[in-house]
Amino acid sequence: MKLKSIAIVLALGTLSLGGCSTTDVYSGDVYRSSEANRAQTVTFGTIVSVRPVTIQAGDKDPNVLGTVGGGVVGGMLGHQVGGGSGRSLATAGGAILGVMAGSKIEDKASQISAVELGVRTDAGEDLVIVQKADRSWQAGQRVRLIGTHSNMSVVPY
Repeated sequence: MKLKSIAIVLALGTLSLGGCSTTDVYSGDVYRSSEANRAQTVTFGTIVSVRPVTIQAGDKDPNVLGTVGGGVVGGMLGHQVGGGSGRSLATAGGAILGVMAGSKIEDKASQISAVELGVRTDAGEDLVIVQKADRSWQAGQRVRLIGTHSNMSVVPY
Protein backbone atom coordinates (compact mmCIF):
# COMPACT_ATOMS: atom_id res chain seq x y z
CA MET A 1 0.00 0.00 0.00
CA LYS A 2 2.89 2.36 0.79
CA LEU A 3 4.36 1.77 -2.69
CA LYS A 4 1.03 2.71 -4.30
CA SER A 5 0.88 5.93 -2.30
CA ILE A 6 4.40 6.86 -3.38
CA ALA A 7 3.56 6.11 -7.01
CA ILE A 8 0.45 8.31 -6.85
CA VAL A 9 2.44 11.18 -5.32
CA LEU A 10 5.14 10.82 -8.01
CA ALA A 11 2.56 10.78 -10.81
CA LEU A 12 0.81 13.86 -9.45
CA GLY A 13 4.16 15.60 -9.05
CA THR A 14 5.01 14.84 -12.67
CA LEU A 15 1.67 16.28 -13.79
CA SER A 16 2.28 19.41 -11.74
CA LEU A 17 5.67 19.99 -13.34
CA GLY A 18 4.06 20.14 -16.78
CA GLY A 19 2.54 23.49 -15.85
CA CYS A 20 5.93 24.85 -14.77
CA SER A 21 7.31 25.25 -18.27
CA THR A 22 8.04 28.88 -18.98
CA THR A 23 5.55 30.80 -21.06
CA ASP A 24 7.53 34.03 -21.05
CA VAL A 25 9.06 33.16 -24.42
CA TYR A 26 5.81 34.48 -25.90
CA SER A 27 6.33 37.91 -24.34
CA GLY A 28 7.64 40.89 -26.27
CA ASP A 29 9.95 41.57 -23.31
CA VAL A 30 11.86 38.25 -23.43
CA TYR A 31 14.76 37.53 -25.75
CA ARG A 32 16.03 34.05 -26.56
CA SER A 33 19.73 33.45 -25.94
CA SER A 34 20.35 33.25 -29.70
CA GLU A 35 19.01 36.83 -30.03
CA ALA A 36 21.37 38.35 -27.46
CA ASN A 37 24.34 40.32 -28.79
CA ARG A 38 22.85 40.35 -32.30
CA ALA A 39 21.65 43.34 -34.27
CA GLN A 40 17.88 43.31 -34.67
CA THR A 41 15.88 45.11 -37.34
CA VAL A 42 13.61 47.81 -35.92
CA THR A 43 10.51 49.01 -37.75
CA PHE A 44 8.11 51.65 -36.48
CA GLY A 45 4.36 51.49 -36.83
CA THR A 46 0.93 52.11 -35.35
CA ILE A 47 -1.45 49.55 -33.88
CA VAL A 48 -4.66 49.38 -35.92
CA SER A 49 -6.36 46.47 -34.14
CA VAL A 50 -6.14 44.53 -30.90
CA ARG A 51 -7.81 41.16 -30.38
CA PRO A 52 -7.48 38.79 -27.40
CA VAL A 53 -6.43 35.27 -28.41
CA THR A 54 -4.99 32.15 -26.76
CA ILE A 55 -1.63 30.52 -27.47
CA GLN A 56 -1.67 26.75 -27.02
CA ALA A 57 1.84 26.00 -25.76
CA GLY A 58 3.49 22.59 -25.97
CA ASP A 59 3.21 21.97 -29.70
CA LYS A 60 6.23 19.65 -29.74
CA ASP A 61 5.06 16.96 -27.27
CA PRO A 62 1.40 17.74 -26.64
CA ASN A 63 -0.08 16.26 -23.46
CA VAL A 64 2.55 13.56 -22.88
CA LEU A 65 2.86 14.19 -19.14
CA GLY A 66 -0.88 14.61 -18.65
CA THR A 67 -1.77 11.53 -20.67
CA VAL A 68 0.77 9.20 -19.06
CA GLY A 69 0.38 10.59 -15.54
CA GLY A 70 -3.42 10.58 -15.76
CA GLY A 71 -3.41 6.98 -16.99
CA VAL A 72 -1.14 5.87 -14.14
CA VAL A 73 -3.15 7.65 -11.45
CA GLY A 74 -6.49 6.53 -12.92
CA GLY A 75 -5.30 2.92 -13.15
CA MET A 76 -4.09 2.97 -9.55
CA LEU A 77 -7.33 4.45 -8.30
CA GLY A 78 -9.37 1.98 -10.35
CA HIS A 79 -7.32 -0.89 -8.94
CA GLN A 80 -8.57 0.00 -5.45
CA VAL A 81 -12.14 -0.90 -6.47
CA GLY A 82 -13.68 -4.37 -6.37
CA GLY A 83 -11.95 -7.72 -6.62
CA GLY A 84 -11.15 -10.40 -9.22
CA SER A 85 -12.24 -9.58 -12.77
CA GLY A 86 -14.16 -6.54 -11.47
CA ARG A 87 -10.88 -5.11 -10.21
CA SER A 88 -9.29 -5.64 -13.64
CA LEU A 89 -12.16 -3.84 -15.34
CA ALA A 90 -12.03 -1.01 -12.79
CA THR A 91 -8.26 -0.69 -13.31
CA ALA A 92 -8.66 -0.50 -17.09
CA GLY A 93 -11.58 1.91 -16.84
CA GLY A 94 -9.71 4.09 -14.36
CA ALA A 95 -6.68 4.18 -16.65
CA ILE A 96 -8.79 5.18 -19.66
CA LEU A 97 -10.61 7.91 -17.72
CA GLY A 98 -7.28 9.05 -16.26
CA VAL A 99 -5.73 9.35 -19.73
CA MET A 100 -8.65 11.47 -20.93
CA ALA A 101 -8.70 13.68 -17.83
CA GLY A 102 -4.91 14.07 -17.68
CA SER A 103 -4.75 15.08 -21.33
CA LYS A 104 -7.48 17.71 -20.90
CA ILE A 105 -5.92 19.09 -17.72
CA GLU A 106 -2.50 19.47 -19.34
CA ASP A 107 -4.08 20.97 -22.46
CA LYS A 108 -5.81 23.64 -20.37
CA ALA A 109 -2.72 24.28 -18.22
CA SER A 110 -0.65 24.90 -21.37
CA GLN A 111 -2.78 27.80 -22.62
CA ILE A 112 -1.44 31.35 -22.46
CA SER A 113 -3.51 34.52 -22.71
CA ALA A 114 -2.25 36.41 -25.73
CA VAL A 115 -3.06 39.32 -27.98
CA GLU A 116 -3.17 39.58 -31.76
CA LEU A 117 -1.86 42.99 -32.78
CA GLY A 118 -2.62 44.40 -36.21
CA VAL A 119 0.11 46.91 -37.03
CA ARG A 120 0.54 49.22 -40.00
CA THR A 121 4.21 50.05 -40.43
CA ASP A 122 5.36 53.53 -41.37
CA ALA A 123 6.23 52.05 -44.78
CA GLY A 124 2.54 51.08 -45.24
CA GLU A 125 2.89 47.32 -44.66
CA ASP A 126 0.12 45.60 -42.66
CA LEU A 127 1.35 42.98 -40.17
CA VAL A 128 -0.26 40.77 -37.53
CA ILE A 129 1.85 39.69 -34.55
CA VAL A 130 0.66 37.41 -31.74
CA GLN A 131 2.40 37.60 -28.38
CA LYS A 132 1.70 37.11 -24.69
CA ALA A 133 -0.83 39.55 -23.23
CA ASP A 134 1.51 41.02 -20.63
CA ARG A 135 0.59 44.69 -21.15
CA SER A 136 -2.37 46.63 -22.47
CA TRP A 137 -2.40 47.79 -26.07
CA GLN A 138 -4.68 50.28 -27.83
CA ALA A 139 -5.46 51.06 -31.44
CA GLY A 140 -3.57 54.20 -32.45
CA GLN A 141 -0.62 53.43 -30.16
CA ARG A 142 2.85 53.90 -31.69
CA VAL A 143 5.08 50.82 -31.44
CA ARG A 144 8.46 49.42 -32.40
CA LEU A 145 8.61 46.07 -34.21
CA ILE A 146 11.85 44.29 -33.35
CA GLY A 147 13.17 41.34 -35.35
CA THR A 148 12.29 39.75 -38.66
CA HIS A 149 9.03 38.44 -40.06
CA SER A 150 9.69 34.95 -38.66
CA ASN A 151 10.55 36.23 -35.16
CA MET A 152 9.11 39.65 -34.33
CA SER A 153 8.13 41.35 -31.08
CA VAL A 154 6.01 44.44 -30.56
CA VAL A 155 7.14 46.89 -27.88
CA PRO A 156 5.93 50.37 -26.94
CA TYR A 157 7.59 53.31 -28.69
